[in-house]
Amino acid sequence: MNPRSVLRAPHLGLENDHLRILQLVSQGCTMAQVARRMGMSDRTLRRKLRTICERVDVETPIEAVVWAVRRRIV
Repeated sequence: MNPRSVLRAPHLGLENDHLRILQLVSQGCTMAQVARRMGMSDRTLRRKLRTICERVDVETPIEAVVWAVRRRIV
């Protein structure tokens, strides 16, 4: 993970888990792989993805990843 991510997280309202999820999705991991690597259920992952989307004001997880990449968060 980009070391600056942790510093930026409080300003964006994103937690470290959220940043890790965005990073894994940006690397091409499937939702099942992300959930497994994060040690959470698919349902919990979907809930966290909804939270991420709400906080960065986008509609889909892919848009959230694009948003994070453009801001060099992941």
